[in-house]
Amino acid sequence: MSDAASQNGTASQYDAAGQNGTASQYDAAGTNGTARPNGTASTNGASAPGGPQRRASALASGALGLMRRHWIASALLTAGLVLRILTLMAYHPAIVYIDSLKYVYDAWPGSDPVGYKIPLRLILAVGDLGTVALVQHLLGLAIAVTIYVVMIRRGAPRWLGALAIAPVLLDAYQLQAEHMIMPDVWFEAMIVAGLAVILWQRTPSLRMIVIGSAILGASIGLRQAGEILIVPALIFAAALGGGWRKVLGGLGAVTGAFILAVLLYMSASAELTGHFRISESSNSLTYGRMAAVADCATLQLPAVERPLCPTAVQQAKGPDWLDHNADSPLKTYRSRYTLEGSPGGGFGALVAHFNKSVERQQPTRVVSAILRDGIKLFAVSRITSPGDTPIWRWQFQGNFPSYLPYILIQHHAIVVALPQSGLSATGQPLGPKLEVLNPAYGGAPQVDQPIADFLRSYQLGGGYTPGPLLALFTLAGLIGSLLVFARRRLTPERRQLALACLLFFTTAVAVLAISDAFEFTWRYQLPALVTLPPAGALGIGVLIAFVRKSRGRAPAGTVSERAPELAAPAK
Repeated sequence: MSDAASQNGTASQYDAAGQNGTASQYDAAGTNGTARPNGTASTNGASAPGGPQRRASALASGALGLMRRHWIASALLTAGLVLRILTLMAYHPAIVYIDSLKYVYDAWPGSDPVGYKIPLRLILAVGDLGTVALVQHLLGLAIAVTIYVVMIRRGAPRWLGALAIAPVLLDAYQLQAEHMIMPDVWFEAMIVAGLAVILWQRTPSLRMIVIGSAILGASIGLRQAGEILIVPALIFAAALGGGWRKVLGGLGAVTGAFILAVLLYMSASAELTGHFRISESSNSLTYGRMAAVADCATLQLPAVERPLCPTAVQQAKGPDWLDHNADSPLKTYRSRYTLEGSPGGGFGALVAHFNKSVERQQPTRVVSAILRDGIKLFAVSRITSPGDTPIWRWQFQGNFPSYLPYILIQHHAIVVALPQSGLSATGQPLGPKLEVLNPAYGGAPQVDQPIADFLRSYQLGGGYTPGPLLALFTLAGLIGSLLVFARRRLTPERRQLALACLLFFTTAVAVLAISDAFEFTWRYQLPALVTLPPAGALGIGVLIAFVRKSRGRAPAGTVSERAPELAAPAK
């Protein structure tokens, strides 16, 4: 029997464990004792002579057997581990980015969700920034393992499971993000954790869907874009079917769990920051996108908002510049105009009204700009388009990275520029205060030049997920998702595969779309690595099963959970 699991759920000779929990001959431990190579279990292995040695031998044998059966995934994990070790060796203690100051020094309070501070402070209590980078690299490996396990549990063949995890393991942009003191990898982990919980059971239970939805809701504590993740959860709950009562119950449970998680985060944020909110940056972040596409010559605005309109030269600099640069209309507007009597009574209300005016009066300009940015993900090469955030920020450097004027390397030390509030003696806003990075965070910057050069060459020489491959994953994921509704053409097992494809695909579309709605940056495309490849791999599995069914190669009722010719041969 070449299937990994037979249709009735009993374990085959190649399974590590059967669906009903029965141990196979390769199990590391039997149901009540120590496993033996022939599959018989010792009930008193702990007290038998040589018990510990026998258990250790059985565990080693089981691990080797597991690696042999999943040899492609094992090879990819090994390669991913080596790359992460090299990254840790190349840059010490870690890459400190501009936004890292928000979490390490509480700079620009309230501008982003504060959830990342929780794991950051817990790790810094026992280590330094190098320890944080180590944990984040391990988290990257854990993400890959989780995706692979979910793929196999849903009935995907092992080679497709390996295909799904190759990007997150080998992509150099992922490696660089894991080594940076930023919440991106934690956001990816929350997405994968939520999807894994929802999909863990062959037939998803309401309880697991609720837990998974709550995890997805909690992801807003890491990136505000997580608020869009309620959409794929609702689509999945509706696609499960089972009658309108069951569908409505599932939709209500998903909504309640998601909102509860958001409210719990906002309550925790209120304790930390004094404000019951996700963050205060949503208006300003949307401004960059809206100002970049606005045709101010035809845009109808109150006179008090007219200074928010950028010039053509300013628009060419892109959303990121319009959002953050000190010379942008957004930044100069606050100091140039009094807000008394303004609509809504404040600066934020003025910016929000400007954004809504662009959305309502010039929607086609907004949508076309988002679509143009969205397709950049599928480009053959990774480049910086005019107006985009420079891609070099997410690339390995031959030296220790600096991000002027906020992160500097001076006198063999990492120097950070911390913002100050208040006015100087001349009435001007205070400039940033330069300060050497706290020695407790890891000390002086160190670079292993040969390894850093290798990582940079690897990344620039093609060590990333090609855009055309991501496009193929997207197409396969879309088709596999649509086949959810071809109930008569798929066995119940294969429909569960299609449902998993639907969940990963809609998650990818949702999180990438909301990210591009603010601005395009290669950093915000990273969630594609943990959503599109699994969606595409699952879609390929569904397509193969669909074609097999259409050609009548397998009689009805005899299709196993994993097609024999699809599964990697186990020996």
